[in-house]
Amino acid sequence: MSRARLLRTTAAALAITVAATGCVTRDDNSAITVTDESVPVAELAGLTLNVGDQKGNTEALLTAAGELENLPYEVEFSLFTSGPPQIEAATAGKIDFAVTGNTPPVFGAANNAKIKVVSGYVGSGRGDQILIPKDSPIGSVEDLKGKKIAIAKGSSAHANVLEQLQKVGLTISDVEPVFLQPADSLGAFQQGAVDAWAIWDPFTALAQEQTGARTLATADDSYGFGVASTTALGDPKRNTAIRDLTERIARAAKWAQANPQEWAEKYAASVDIPPQVAAVAQERSLRPAIPLTDEVVQSEQTLVDLFYKSKQTQRKPDFNGYVDRRYNDELGPYFGT
Repeated sequence: MSRARLLRTTAAALAITVAATGCVTRDDNSAITVTDESVPVAELAGLTLNVGDQKGNTEALLTAAGELENLPYEVEFSLFTSGPPQIEAATAGKIDFAVTGNTPPVFGAANNAKIKVVSGYVGSGRGDQILIPKDSPIGSVEDLKGKKIAIAKGSSAHANVLEQLQKVGLTISDVEPVFLQPADSLGAFQQGAVDAWAIWDPFTALAQEQTGARTLATADDSYGFGVASTTALGDPKRNTAIRDLTERIARAAKWAQANPQEWAEKYAASVDIPPQVAAVAQERSLRPAIPLTDEVVQSEQTLVDLFYKSKQTQRKPDFNGYVDRRYNDELGPYFGT
């Protein structure tokens, strides 16, 4: 199989969509208070927790670490192309929980999504990059002025573009964003239909390894988040199951840190990519659990403000209203980088 075909095939595998994102105006949900009622874990038999995922992410990590064994409830994973459709699915009651990057909850808050951020994760920005073709004449972010950039709307890549442009005194209106999901962005990038591609791992590592794509800019470090639907949090059994699952995700991240080679091998198999590419992607993309501190919440508010200032959203909500710290104590033993 040719390198281009392998990358294209992998992108398609990583881009299964079961929900479409949209900007829906709703009543302000930030003030919603969800009662924190729970039940003993032993009473969760017969419950199915619906979890949003991206290929090779939550399910792959939990499976590799053995955290899906002997569950007291069932988990049904649904695959999405990126984080924003997961937020829409949670709002619509299609899923109970998902782990996303830093930007989907911001877009969700701006659109009054019925969600709460309930867990936080350290996120390295090293895998979130703006790529250019190996023979591109573009040499700096300033050179992107007037150029076409492929971006998944509302994703961490979208935030990276805004932040990189802001650093050099440009705005999104100075470039031509082409909003596409990863598989479509890949085709546009390879065919020269766009001048740059803002993307995350493992797409970043794949493109660099197999097409010679060059890095124009790398994102600053950011956070990842566990996001739950307010409906699920209001159900005692689902609330308990989400709490248990967040603990399992935190333990799995610790396991991956302690067993990087084994995790890379299992990750490569789960998404059908070369082991060396998986090793690069996972080394810079692990997400240990962290508490939802005021500093973490403020980082999201800064992003809220940037998206609003850039006219990418129509509202500038108080992000703290979309945060619920109910699991901080239980997750405490697993915090740390």
